[in-house]
Amino acid sequence: MTAPAPPSPAPPRARSERFGETALAWGFLAPSLAVFALFLVYPLGRTVYLSLHGNDIIGRPDRFVGLGHFAEMASPEFGQVLLTTLLFTAGTVVPGVAGALAVVLLLEGVIRGQRLLRGAFALPFAFSVASASVVFTVFYSPGNGVLNGILYRLGLDQVLWLTSQEMALWSVCITTVWMNLGYGVLVLAAGIGSIPREVNEAARIDGATGVRLARHVTVPLLGPQLFFLVVISTINALQSFGQIHILTRGGPVGSTTTLVYSIFEDAFAYSTSDFGRASAQALVLLLVVLVCTAVQFGVIERKVHYA
Repeated sequence: MTAPAPPSPAPPRARSERFGETALAWGFLAPSLAVFALFLVYPLGRTVYLSLHGNDIIGRPDRFVGLGHFAEMASPEFGQVLLTTLLFTAGTVVPGVAGALAVVLLLEGVIRGQRLLRGAFALPFAFSVASASVVFTVFYSPGNGVLNGILYRLGLDQVLWLTSQEMALWSVCITTVWMNLGYGVLVLAAGIGSIPREVNEAARIDGATGVRLARHVTVPLLGPQLFFLVVISTINALQSFGQIHILTRGGPVGSTTTLVYSIFEDAFAYSTSDFGRASAQALVLLLVVLVCTAVQFGVIERKVHYA
């Protein structure tokens, strides 16, 4: 009995057929590439161009200055801006993520009305930055504000929440934490909902309840959600602008001037139109975001347990 003949190899595709498939693929990619180039590549290239040029009184680039704008940043004033930016980021990310985690863990012990309470804590996420900032402006008002009214009832001295150099930055941090708390609650609540019931039941059988259950079971399994919140919250904090502009306008005496607000002041405030210096600071901001994100992915993600 003779063995069956091996199947003949498929004939090579014609060059025109391969060209047609390639052209079709590029045709599908073209809209995305156009949007990517229009809203990312071009603005980035334009920013680099402006950072290397000086400009006239109305902001048009008129001379090449090289790295002059970057050299101007080697000053104590810009160092203070960077320090304020880092303090603001730390003062919003750490309490924001920790507060959302505490709220979600506490709500896990509530049997009735859990969904209603989660919705109540997530409600700040529905507020716009402008609305929340205006509300907190009323709270922080030195004369008839809600917070100073409470302090007065308690027999304590009033606090200059937005006009004191010592308190202004932390007041803006409190506002930002409140604004972002709802988003953190939603993310972590979804993470807890994805934990299998069998895991919690097995832990309870072994005697893990309350704090021990949260520390050794719930929080480790929430690692991906916590890592996501840390990264997103850091990027959002570094780019925060609205609440600073409405509450303090970078003051008093620059105590709340972050890198983003410094870019705004150089480019648009007071009719300065110093787009070259603002563009150089924007590139520094991009570098700071990239470095922070790379450090977080290189350090924190290694400790994250993905089920």
